[in-house]
Amino acid sequence: MSSAVYDTLILSDLHLGSDMSRADEARRMLRQHRFRRLILLGDIFSDLNFGRLTKQHWKFLGYIRKLSNPKRQVEVVWVEGNHDHGLTDVMSHLVGIKVYQEYVWEYGGLRHLAIHGHQFDRFVIKNVRMNYLATLFYLQLQKLDSKNKPVARFLDRLNTRWLRMSAKVASGALVHARVHCVHRIFCGHTHAAMQQEQDDICYYNSGGWIDSCPTYITIGEEGVRVHEYTERTDDRDSRQERGEAHSPSADVAAESGLSEDAEYQSVGS
Repeated sequence: MSSAVYDTLILSDLHLGSDMSRADEARRMLRQHRFRRLILLGDIFSDLNFGRLTKQHWKFLGYIRKLSNPKRQVEVVWVEGNHDHGLTDVMSHLVGIKVYQEYVWEYGGLRHLAIHGHQFDRFVIKNVRMNYLATLFYLQLQKLDSKNKPVARFLDRLNTRWLRMSAKVASGALVHARVHCVHRIFCGHTHAAMQQEQDDICYYNSGGWIDSCPTYITIGEEGVRVHEYTERTDDRDSRQERGEAHSPSADVAAESGLSEDAEYQSVGS
């Protein structure tokens, strides 16, 4: 576990329900760090179908529920993404965290804002039904793709470049930050980590957790850092099971934090 205690850790675009979701790696990454605030910056889910969630996906949600227990002294914030729409009321109750459209906080004398970023993507806003159908097609493609999902991941990166999402989201976010008088603004949505500065306003994108190089952001005394997660051999859970679909009620009951595990007591302390 990292010795540093961060003020905030941000991850986005986990896309639970997708065959490419790296939920186990995300859970292990969170266990390696200590932080006072966790921001789930949107698109935690792929779509509205709970039947797509595997045991690993439910274990991640169970871990988030444990972190949200007041005894852990960790503030857990969920910022809604475009893929989360329609799920937030149900899942915020199930996982026990509040959902925001955008979230503002102060740290180190600076004003910070977290917003998913699809608000600055006109293609998504104007083509809601098309995007829904594209999501269903993309999820089916992942099932037909080979183990490491090379075709699906290539199409995801191609989509980001073709629509110029990174540049569009960054531009819109910087304008949004200026209007709301914030010093740092954080987005997801594009699945591509990025940082940019303009007129003393800093923009950061947390990337995503479906590609071969998942990324996340930490904010602390050393400033803002974008990290690439690399799994170590000793990080692997020897009891890890394959990702078959499980009953939501059974898995949440098992992972909902009803027992007091010592491994969580140091988080945020």
